[in-house]
Amino acid sequence: MQTIALSDYNIHVGPIKTGWKLFLEQKKYHQILVIADENTEKLCLPQLSKALEGQAFSLINIPAGEQYKHIGTCQQIWQQMLDVGVDRQALVINLGGGVIGDMGGFCASTYKRGVDFVQVPTTLLSQVDASIGGKLGIDFGMVKNSVGIFCNPQAVFVDPAFLATLSARELRSGFAEIIKHALIQDIAQWEKIKNIHQLDDVDWPALIVPSLLIKKHVVEVDPFERGLRKALNFGHTIGHAVEGFALETDQPLLHGEAIAIGMICEAWLSQQQGYLSAADLAEVSSFFIQTYGHYAIQEENFAAYLRLMGNDKKNEGKKINFSLIGAPGQVHINCHAQADEIAESLRYYQQLKA
Repeated sequence: MQTIALSDYNIHVGPIKTGWKLFLEQKKYHQILVIADENTEKLCLPQLSKALEGQAFSLINIPAGEQYKHIGTCQQIWQQMLDVGVDRQALVINLGGGVIGDMGGFCASTYKRGVDFVQVPTTLLSQVDASIGGKLGIDFGMVKNSVGIFCNPQAVFVDPAFLATLSARELRSGFAEIIKHALIQDIAQWEKIKNIHQLDDVDWPALIVPSLLIKKHVVEVDPFERGLRKALNFGHTIGHAVEGFALETDQPLLHGEAIAIGMICEAWLSQQQGYLSAADLAEVSSFFIQTYGHYAIQEENFAAYLRLMGNDKKNEGKKINFSLIGAPGQVHINCHAQADEIAESLRYYQQLKA
């Protein structure tokens, strides 16, 4: 068990049973509510139940998938919280990936002006990204995470054993955020990562802790995303637009798949603006295409992507805001690009070959 201490909560990396015991040495709750989806109820709840060692809990089950991360699902959660009599001395356990963590935390932190919650991330993506930093929220009007708040959990339990429940595609999606953390903060980690050619034999715990430590540093320096924390948005301005649009089609993308596209496009913008060398752009692009393949994006959809980018919560005025990279391990925040430059970055992605 490794404990990563933040200013007001701890991240316990290791068997959840051990982390739970450490947590309960300091916390006591008379009521526990678990929020899960149909997948985590089946695959992960048995392991959580063993860690709780007979403690009674109520369960709220919601549908799985980003398409359910909206206010209607929140209404169902709040209603069930009322129905089972959850009060402000209760604890909510969010058992799932980023959707459960974001939405369950949002519901807990707004119900009766705030109920304690903990995050038990079960996907690689949520373990290295959504589990730390206190960002909570839901999607609205095709715009990712456009309604939400900052509120920290009481604890986070990162148990790598849950990764055994994931498909290869889900693991690959989570890997995108590990790559991002290295590209913006840690050249040595990038040098290791770029030599990974097969994901089926990766030692994920060895990558999870360094990735969490990078995000911990960034979040502690800038908890409310006014400066350095914007670095974590590398790849997300374009990636979120592609993801939001794809969710409305019959070929939806997982978050990490869309962010991989965004990182290629935004690496191109980085090179165009003089931050990134042509050689580094080629290396970054090649690695992402090798790992994620090539997703067909159509020029006829560029205008829709740009509209979604225009609604991004990171924007200032009418300028679309980007975080761009210099040499791997360096990042530049509060960068801007014109619509024609963004379209060219998408064309750059189009012409890459898997």
